[in-house]
Amino acid sequence: MIAPKTKNESAIERNYHAVRRVVASACEKVGREAQEVKIVAVSKTVGEPEILEAIAAGIVNFGENRTALFKERAAAFPQQDWHFIGTIQTNKIKDFAGRAALVHSVASERALKAIDARLMAQPVLIEVNVSGEESKDGVSPDELEALLTTATQCEHCTVEGLMTMAPIADAETIRATFRALRELRDTLAPRFAGSKNVRLRELSMGMSDDYAIAVEEGATIIRIGRALWA
Repeated sequence: MIAPKTKNESAIERNYHAVRRVVASACEKVGREAQEVKIVAVSKTVGEPEILEAIAAGIVNFGENRTALFKERAAAFPQQDWHFIGTIQTNKIKDFAGRAALVHSVASERALKAIDARLMAQPVLIEVNVSGEESKDGVSPDELEALLTTATQCEHCTVEGLMTMAPIADAETIRATFRALRELRDTLAPRFAGSKNVRLRELSMGMSDDYAIAVEEGATIIRIGRALWA
C-alpha cells in the first residue's frame, strides 16, 4: 500500500505512513488499538542518510542483525532505540548486551546465560521455531517452558516475550504459525506470573510480507525492512 506523494514528503515517510495504516486496519479488524504495535525498522540494507530520513519521519525503533552495524549505529544515533535481531554469537555478545533496547533472538540456554553473564540489565525475547524448519533458529515449542524456567534464575536478563519467523508459505500457514506463538504465550504466561524477570508480554512476529497477518494474530512488535525502504 503506497500512498500518493504529498509535497515535501520523502518516500520513506510515505512508506512508513502506509505501514501504519495497514497496522491500524489490522488492529481495527480484531478489536485492538494501533498503539499496541511497535514498528521496528530493519535498517541492515540502508545507509545513514536513509536512517536520518526515517528518524525525520518519526521512526524511533531500529533493528540490526549484525553486531558490527548494531554497535556503529547505536553509537551514531543514541537517541533512537536499537534492537538486536540477528543470530547470537556468544563471542560477540559484548557488542550489544546492555546496549540493546531489546534482543529478539535468544535461541538457547547458552545464549541466555552468556548475556546474563555480562552483568548488565538486558531485556530479551526467546526465539521459538514454531514452524519446525531446520533452516530457522529458535527453541522448539516443547523446549520453551524449560528455557523460561532457566530464565527465572537470571540476575540481569528479563524475558519480555517471544519471537518467531513464519515460513515462506500460503497465508493460512503463516497465520497458523503466528497463532501458535500467541497460544504458546497465553498458555505459559500464567505459569510464570510470579516471576520477577519472565513477563511474556511481547510477541515479535511479522515482517514486510506478512505483518498484517501477524498484527491480526496478536503481534506487539513487527520487524519491517523492505516495505519501508523500497
